[in-house]
Amino acid sequence: MTLHRRTWLVYAAALSLAAPAFAQKYPEKPITFIVPFAAGSATDQLARALGQSVSADTKQPVIVDNKAGASGMLAAQAAAKAAPDGYTVLISTNTTHAANEHLFKKLSYDPVKDFAPLTALGKGGQVLVVHVNSPYKSVADLLAKARKDPGKLSFGSGSSSSRVAGELFKQMSHTDILHVPYKSNPQAVTDLLGGQIDLMITDTATGLPQIKGGKLRALGVSTLKRSALLPDVPTIDEAGVKGYEMSYWFAAYVPAGTPAPVVQRLHDLLVAGARGAAATAFFESTGSEAFTTTPEGLSKFQHDEAQKWGRIIKAAGIEPE
Repeated sequence: MTLHRRTWLVYAAALSLAAPAFAQKYPEKPITFIVPFAAGSATDQLARALGQSVSADTKQPVIVDNKAGASGMLAAQAAAKAAPDGYTVLISTNTTHAANEHLFKKLSYDPVKDFAPLTALGKGGQVLVVHVNSPYKSVADLLAKARKDPGKLSFGSGSSSSRVAGELFKQMSHTDILHVPYKSNPQAVTDLLGGQIDLMITDTATGLPQIKGGKLRALGVSTLKRSALLPDVPTIDEAGVKGYEMSYWFAAYVPAGTPAPVVQRLHDLLVAGARGAAATAFFESTGSEAFTTTPEGLSKFQHDEAQKWGRIIKAAGIEPE
């Protein structure tokens, strides 16, 4: 056995012995939640709700660090390269951990090898919206315009969920609508309000305040069941695009190599947080729901979801960038 090999084994043994003691003291300083989308996005809102719970349980501050851009890749890369000590947690979605690998030829991170899964956090639906002053009062109106003038309408997206929802809408309705990318859904909503784009399919958490505020008109929801928060809004399936369905999910990860006791501690904190008062209020106000797993359960769920999103993206005819 070489000296290098013996040294590595001694170091590994020391780490394994130190891990339980480290976990007992954890956390001893603030924890950072990295979020791939802008402040105000659904993921950001959930991260802040979870942060309240984790901070209350640990008596340590939780800092939310929004790193929007590049379809979540900036945040995922930053989290992947962080120290594997439990003080950096990625609060993300299917965008970074199921869809991006099919949307881009090369990623700046590996969604499997670079992370240790903690738990799924929740599931939600999306809503197709236009400006309240838009001439389109229904999905049928929108489709009629898109078919009359191919390529004239535009849709924005600030996440893979939003983009694929729009591309699937195009594919299933046999229409040509121009895609305009944004760093995050709230930014796309801003341009929709300003008239720079014609429509978007956004997470309900982002779209609902503008709908309730009378600034956006909801034409359809992306789930097969109507939203309790928008009971008068038909599903896109009901509105004429038969079989249309698109949802999204949230999950939490830490850098690969994080000690197992710390992974378990964070898992327990986040599961409790997802069932806590602040997160429950978020889920109820956005028409989404809590959905938690074991770390192993998230690993399997992510694998299955990556395959599903791959099939959707391929069927929608989206070429990797």
